[in-house]
Amino acid sequence: MPKRLTHLDAKGHARMVDVGAKDTTLRRAVARARVRMAKATFARLSAGDTPKGDVLATARIAGIQAAKRTSELIPLCHAVALTKVAVDIDLARGEARITATAEARDRTGVEMEALVAVSTAALTLYDMLKAIDRAITFEVALVSKSGGKSGDFSAP
Repeated sequence: MPKRLTHLDAKGHARMVDVGAKDTTLRRAVARARVRMAKATFARLSAGDTPKGDVLATARIAGIQAAKRTSELIPLCHAVALTKVAVDIDLARGEARITATAEARDRTGVEMEALVAVSTAALTLYDMLKAIDRAITFEVALVSKSGGKSGDFSAP
């Protein structure tokens, strides 16, 4: 039997889920983005030789800021009282690997906050590097989540 979509009412209309009766628990989510770029772009990023300044610091701050504004960007997301957002960027094997961790003690999960953080950090890398490489691409995925009634998840 297929899972019921909680963001749809009986008539199939979009709605915000009522989480008022749910228990407040520790919620944690980790998301990752892989940003691919030309070898020359990667070399300049690694050397800090880019035209727009400190690309990595800007992307980290952008990711943290975006996580805090997720409910303003994603229409049916609840505002969550985040207790932690960390955005880390590692440069390895010709790509930037962005990891975001979001945590809260709340009634709903923080997967969207982690995903919005890595997406925005990846978009910021693109924005700051597009002057030297417009062919940059990225992919985003949820790595893990814990807390709440639905239990834990870890990507294969």
